[in-house]
Amino acid sequence: MKIGIIGAGSIGLLFASYLSKTFSVTLYTKTSEQAEMINQNGICLQEGASQSRVCIEAFPVSKWTGLEELTIIAVKQYQLQSIINQITSMDFVPQNLLFLQNGMSHLKLLRNIPAANIFVGSVEHGASKVNTYSVSHNGKGTINVALFKGGFGRIREFAELCAAIQFPITLKDDYYNMLINKLIVNAVINPLSAILQVKNGELISNTFYFAAVKKLFLEISYILNLEDPLKRFRDVLKICKKTGNNRSSMLKDLEAGSRTEIDAILGFLIEEAKVQQKTAANIESYYYLIKGIEKDRRGVN
Repeated sequence: MKIGIIGAGSIGLLFASYLSKTFSVTLYTKTSEQAEMINQNGICLQEGASQSRVCIEAFPVSKWTGLEELTIIAVKQYQLQSIINQITSMDFVPQNLLFLQNGMSHLKLLRNIPAANIFVGSVEHGASKVNTYSVSHNGKGTINVALFKGGFGRIREFAELCAAIQFPITLKDDYYNMLINKLIVNAVINPLSAILQVKNGELISNTFYFAAVKKLFLEISYILNLEDPLKRFRDVLKICKKTGNNRSSMLKDLEAGSRTEIDAILGFLIEEAKVQQKTAANIESYYYLIKGIEKDRRGVN
């Protein structure tokens, strides 16, 4: 099976390094310079003290034609529109597209994409980009995938082959609940850890930070009308503990002076609150704080 991966950030590099063990993988990068570096050096995968290297073909994303049997889109939510524009301008209709974005704001962008089958996913692996061709696998998990539009195509075959290389894919029946579960975790851990500049575990080990976690979760639960909120809160705490030594992706984005995915995460919740005519005081405050830090670090309006 031929696999295309669009996006060579931490998740794109991680997927490419694992999937190349059993699939024919082509990686599509934002710049031709990064594609050249990957073609020259391969992808270096770091797992603890061990390192491995795989050789794959890489091209700038402008060269993607959509002819692979499955294309995985692993760019940030705010980078999606240019990819969608590329898809809609194609003469060929892609068969299977899997979108791996945080938050839920991207769902409205996917509704009118001309593709036979569209899937959405959430990634539970911990990964960080070391340089243009190296990625560190910081914590193993699973990839949850659900059908968004169309039929299942070859996704079941893909999942079976991934299990054989210890890179498990879990197929879910309900894409909305799958993404809501990830959204809740991201909405609690990412903004608080980024504003406080702490590792995930400190959000629960520090009693004052933990009080802020509880208040934020209660507001999220109120907006999303969560059933069994206690179970959901325990799930957040489990992930906080499991990733205790990790720095959240939002914190790393701010440290690097990069744009964050706050609009796709807290921005989505603010829109939901408006629709339901509910107050979201904590969420709005954290949203504006992240946007303010982002503006200072990036020097943009």
